[in-house]
Amino acid sequence: MSAVTYAATDLPGVQVQRQTSSGRIAMTLALAGIVAVAAMPWWASTGTIRSILILCCYIAVAQMWNLLAGYAGLVSVGQQAFMGAAGYALFVMAQTFGINPFLAVFLSLLVPAVLAVPLYLLLHRLDGPYFSIGTWVVAEVFRLVCSNLPIVNAGAGMSLRVMKDYSAFERNVAMSLLCAFMLLLTVGGSYWLLRSRYGLALIAMRDNPVAAASQGVNVAKLRFLIYVASAVGCGLAGAIYFMAQLRITPGSAFDPMWANVAIFIVMVGGIGSIEGVLIGALIFFIADRWFGAYGATYFVVLGLMTLLVALYARTGIWGLISKRWDAPWFPIRRKLVDPNRP
Repeated sequence: MSAVTYAATDLPGVQVQRQTSSGRIAMTLALAGIVAVAAMPWWASTGTIRSILILCCYIAVAQMWNLLAGYAGLVSVGQQAFMGAAGYALFVMAQTFGINPFLAVFLSLLVPAVLAVPLYLLLHRLDGPYFSIGTWVVAEVFRLVCSNLPIVNAGAGMSLRVMKDYSAFERNVAMSLLCAFMLLLTVGGSYWLLRSRYGLALIAMRDNPVAAASQGVNVAKLRFLIYVASAVGCGLAGAIYFMAQLRITPGSAFDPMWANVAIFIVMVGGIGSIEGVLIGALIFFIADRWFGAYGATYFVVLGLMTLLVALYARTGIWGLISKRWDAPWFPIRRKLVDPNRP
């Protein structure tokens, strides 16, 4: 990083380019999309708001998994543990202790953040598939604990009855604003992180963690921070999703489906890219709406699609697109350009 900066400042006329025309267009569209999500109560029906909320949760969870697996090299199949933990924390604070449910959404993020620290200290000793299995075991332990914990009504689950104190319009406004905030935090936050100096370290760690460590990158610290950040992002998605559902049970809170959805979205769209997450989430959302009624057959088709992409197009759909057109939506590379050269 210092070498690039030195070259850019010492060569006359040479500049460091960090943005592209496609990136400016995509940024404008992304900001417009976030504003549209925040303003949903004034242009969308309640059913449309619920559908877009689910799509936003898909994007958030997949981007957190993408950050975890695509850059930190930590393949987790148990991120639903943090979604369920935050969801239950929200219900307990709002329903049992009378805290404002919309404030409880943010307070509930403390639970996955606190849980992620000792869990990572335990799980980071595992490597490869053992780490993945360990994350799944943790999620199952959380499910079993909640199934026998009186404060969360054990296996019977909880209902968020306090939401009846708010009108349908007020709930829609709150859900829309929370969705916009979730997208800003997970997608926008990831983009900001990848464009920072820590992003350079993450890219180096993704490409070769051993070489990155030899150049002074603190791989262990970065992996820990990404794991905690991913836990908080998944917790936010879980809190918002279950608030919209108005009910939570151990089976739904710690459903492994969320891990399957995140893996499908990232693998099909393109691992290690924000663009791939958006493409994969849109594909899964449309497929789920159109073909979800086919049950097991539908999941088999999605599984085969993921396998084919992993075998024959490892960079996903966005990888195939970027090979043909160099027009990133969220550019994170730095290029040295001479504006005087035609």
